[in-house]
Amino acid sequence: MKIKRWVIAAPDEACVRTLQRDGGFPPLAAAVLAARGVTSCAQAETYLSCDPKGLNDPFALPDMAVAVETIRDSVSRGERITVFGDYDVDGVTATCMLTHYLRSVGADCAYYIPNRLSEGYGLSRAALEQLWQDGTRLIITVDAGITALDEIAAARALGMRVVVTDHHECHDALPDAEAIVDYKRPGSEYPFRHLAGVGVAFKLISALSGDAEEMLARYADLAALGTVADVMPIVGENRIIVATGLERMARTKNLGLEMLLRESGMKTKRLTSSTISFVLAPRINAAGRMGRAELAAELFLTDDPVRAQALAAELCEQNKKRQSEENHILEQALTRLRKEYNPAEDRVIVLSGENWHHGVIGIVCSRLCDRYGCPVILIALDGDTGKGSGRSVKGFNLFDALSSCEDLLRRYGGHELAAGLTVDREKIEELRARLSEYASEHVTIADLQPQLQIDCEVDPSWISEQAIKGLSLLEPFGQQNAEPVFCMRGMTVEDITPISSDRHVRVTLTKDGKRFSAMLFGTGLGGCGFAQGNSVDAAFHLELNEFRGRATVQLTLCDVQLSECEHLADQRLLNLYNTYMQDGPLSAAEARVLLPSRAELVAVWRHVSCRAEDGRLSVPDGALSRRIAWESRRDINIGKLLVCLDVFSESQLISYHFKEGLINITLKPYEGKADISGSVVLATLQSMAG
Repeated sequence: MKIKRWVIAAPDEACVRTLQRDGGFPPLAAAVLAARGVTSCAQAETYLSCDPKGLNDPFALPDMAVAVETIRDSVSRGERITVFGDYDVDGVTATCMLTHYLRSVGADCAYYIPNRLSEGYGLSRAALEQLWQDGTRLIITVDAGITALDEIAAARALGMRVVVTDHHECHDALPDAEAIVDYKRPGSEYPFRHLAGVGVAFKLISALSGDAEEMLARYADLAALGTVADVMPIVGENRIIVATGLERMARTKNLGLEMLLRESGMKTKRLTSSTISFVLAPRINAAGRMGRAELAAELFLTDDPVRAQALAAELCEQNKKRQSEENHILEQALTRLRKEYNPAEDRVIVLSGENWHHGVIGIVCSRLCDRYGCPVILIALDGDTGKGSGRSVKGFNLFDALSSCEDLLRRYGGHELAAGLTVDREKIEELRARLSEYASEHVTIADLQPQLQIDCEVDPSWISEQAIKGLSLLEPFGQQNAEPVFCMRGMTVEDITPISSDRHVRVTLTKDGKRFSAMLFGTGLGGCGFAQGNSVDAAFHLELNEFRGRATVQLTLCDVQLSECEHLADQRLLNLYNTYMQDGPLSAAEARVLLPSRAELVAVWRHVSCRAEDGRLSVPDGALSRRIAWESRRDINIGKLLVCLDVFSESQLISYHFKEGLINITLKPYEGKADISGSVVLATLQSMAG
């Protein structure tokens, strides 16, 4: 993983005091607001407002009046209407919301969600022909349709009218539909630019009903699900939708959603945007990813409690299958990247694989994008074609990058940070080369270094149960209103405990006599860049961990880096090592600092040989010596470590090199017992040490 660059805000102390004094904000909440540019009580009120009266006029959206007229006309004629959606959470919730509303006003309304595995994203001619034969005369798209020029033309040729509602980027030409409701259309003056597909669908039913607040009360829970799951900014109208939705979700009248909350163990727990992101959305998405999106749609539309419970259980089971497929693809991708990826040169990752489940590759893309800090495209091969999914990082517009390769693609769509594509197998290598060239022209390696935005540096005395409770004023969290990140420097690592089969670690940190329990998720002992006794700088979220009725402060670690004193100590030892390697003079005392004992050589060899996967080991350069020292309880500094590696390299047991802050070690095959008796490196140091 690339080392993150911390960007620490410096809240104006006078603004913090003003927000505390005049606005009554708790200290940490006031500091976060000031760090985010909210410097007055009036600004804070606007920033934090969740008042439904702040919703914009739905008729300000392009073509909304025409869309309403077309739909009302179709309802009055008794025509069959089909809501054509998408298989992700945004698409499913938008489909269910609009279908439920139209049925409630007497419309003959069906819905259609394409099978991700057999049909792919968006409208298809085969689906449109089937809908026509089934009697559909009006199609309303949700979260789809803005680029389906040929398909919508085919629908019109069959005799169907089409209303498009979407939130994706437009191509130069727009489809020939009755109405196109998309705030990203050229010339659109709609004041809020971040609605999800379900948000646009919500604006449509608000326009149809004439009562946005009543529609919000009825459908905010579904709208919040889709908005958070689609990673939309939780500001403006989205903040109103999500805040109201979370409140309604706790006492939802949607039977399917209630059963899903029960089945996932969240019915009696406090619901937040994280509940949606990490508990509900994966289960809903799993149905679509595994080709069963109709399960999720039926769940939210059924009024049969027995059926709802069965569907909720099935979604949880589909999620387990999705996780298994995801881990299988991730391991294959990581194995290849260990050999192929060069962080000093590669600005974009493009991988293709046989038998990859193309419903799952998007999640793997996200994980690899986070890990490597660059855009990632994975392509699942099937015969002569491949279906791909991509995720990007801030500063690299993936949709624009794919547009530059439009001639190589059968189809593509998406937005700045996420996209999908279909490509011929024979064109994948050229696509990889063209995207690499595009990336080299538009971003630098420095641009791709991950940044961690930190709201403020805190003192241990600031952290208390009461202070953490005060942060709830800022909820709901999400894009552009992220959960606050704080940092403390110079903390001492007192203990590290692996949990959940070493998938995560619990860390005890101390500073100024105050002890903190911290969790580092997604990293086992082997991925930690620190060891017991080290001085570290920690960046974290603040949470209250409730167990058996007792709440305790917990730090959820975002990043941990060695403190400056540790780097200075390493640099002194590296300077000493470099002097030795350049045949410079060393005193006996200096030589002894670098000279490993036999037991220390054994400890290093045991660690390297046991931890190497497929004969390879890559570890942060400042971490390996600390980790071995901690495990072996021996004084193994970075200078001694490098001498040990040189001894093993000289003896043809390993090769090693440095790259992007990592020590990369490769084991060499040997027979019999490892023999270092002829090491010149060791003999020379021993003679210097006397």
